[in-house]
Amino acid sequence: MTIDAIVVGGGPAGLSAAEVLSSAGWRVVVADAMPSLGRKFLMAGKSGLNLTKFEDDQSFLAAYGSASHWLKPMIASFGPDQIVSWAKELGQETFTGSTGRVFPVVSKASPLLRAWLKRLSESGVEIRTRWRWTGFNGSRTVFETPDGLVEIQAKATVLCLGGSSWKRLGSDGKWAEVLRQCGVTLNQFEPSNAGLSVAWSEHMQPHFGKALKAVRWTAADQVSRGEAVISARGLEGGGIYPLSPSLRAGQPLLVDLLPDLSIDDLRNRFKAKKAKVSLTRWLKNSLKLPAVKVALFHEMTRRHASGTSDPVDLLKALPIVHDGLRPLDEAISTAGGVTRDALNDDLMLKDLPGVFCAGEMLDWDAPTGGYLLTGCFATGRWAGHAAERYLRDGAA
Repeated sequence: MTIDAIVVGGGPAGLSAAEVLSSAGWRVVVADAMPSLGRKFLMAGKSGLNLTKFEDDQSFLAAYGSASHWLKPMIASFGPDQIVSWAKELGQETFTGSTGRVFPVVSKASPLLRAWLKRLSESGVEIRTRWRWTGFNGSRTVFETPDGLVEIQAKATVLCLGGSSWKRLGSDGKWAEVLRQCGVTLNQFEPSNAGLSVAWSEHMQPHFGKALKAVRWTAADQVSRGEAVISARGLEGGGIYPLSPSLRAGQPLLVDLLPDLSIDDLRNRFKAKKAKVSLTRWLKNSLKLPAVKVALFHEMTRRHASGTSDPVDLLKALPIVHDGLRPLDEAISTAGGVTRDALNDDLMLKDLPGVFCAGEMLDWDAPTGGYLLTGCFATGRWAGHAAERYLRDGAA
C-alpha cells in the first residue's frame, strides 16, 4: 500500500495530526495497536474530561517546566481558545469552572471522540486497528497485524505512540527500543501524575478512602492546594500529582494541614490550650480537624525524626514519610521519551527524515488539569502541519 501519510497512534495527538493532514487533502491512514482508538482519552473522561485551562499565558506555560520554552509556539498555535472552538465545531459545548478548567457540558469524552472520528472518516481518513508498529524496512513502515506483517509506503510518517503508563490502554513504551536502534536519543521513562507509596500502620486502615481536603502540599518550590485520598497503597489525587517532578528528584514532601490559618494565630491558640486538654482533643475540638487529618498527623509525627516536637510547626509543615511514587504503569502519564535534541523545530526526527513525533512520546512533562491534553493536541497539530509542508514541498 502506498499512501501520503501514516499516523501511528490513535490518541489525541495522533488524531490531531491526522485531522490537519486530511483537511489539506492528503490520503491518511491512522494505525493503532489496540482494537479501538482513543482508549486513554476515554479513560481520562470518566471522571470529567478536562480539555484545557484558562489562565494567563505565563502561568499556563510554567506548568510544562523545562519544556515550556520549546512548547511555547506549539501551544500558542493551538491553546485553550482554539481547543474550545474546535470542540464547538464538533458539536460539543464547553464550560469553564471556577479554577479556569474547561470541560465539555456533557462531561464525558465519548461524545467528543465519536464526533471527531466521524469527521475524520468523512474527510477520508482510513483507520486500521490491531496494527502494532514494529519499525521500518527501508522507506516502508512495518506493522504486525492480524493478517501478518504489513508494510506501508508513506511519504510522511507521524509517530504518536504515547508514553509508558497504562499498558492495558495501549501506552506500553515498547516503541522506545525500536527508535533507539534507529539512533534516536531517548530519556528513560519515569512516572508523572502519580500517587505515592506509603506503608501505613494498622491505625490508618479506618481512614482508607477518606480525602484530605483544605490542605497545602509542598515539595521543593512546587506547591499544590488539591486534595488527596488515603488509600491502602498510599496517597492518590490531584493534590499529589502536580508534585511528581520534585518527588521524582527526591525532594521531601510537606503538608500544611491548616493552610488558611497563620502560624502566629495557630501558636496563640496552642498557648491558650489548657494543660489538662490532650493534644488529640485540642486538634479535634479547638481546631476542628477532621479525624482523617488527626490520624495523619499522629501517623507521621510518630514515624518521622523531624528534629522538632512543636505541634504548631508540624501542623504547618508535616513531613510525609513515603516510599516514592507509585509504579510507572499506574501513573497517569510519564516523563521521558524522545529528547528535544533528537528533533528539529518541526518535530521531525533528525536521523529519520519524513518521520515526525508528537504527544506523550516526547520528553515533556505536565500535570493534569488541562495541561496534559493541551500539550497532546498542540504537538499533534504542530507535527501534522509540519508533515503537510513536507509533503507539499516533496510534491512540488
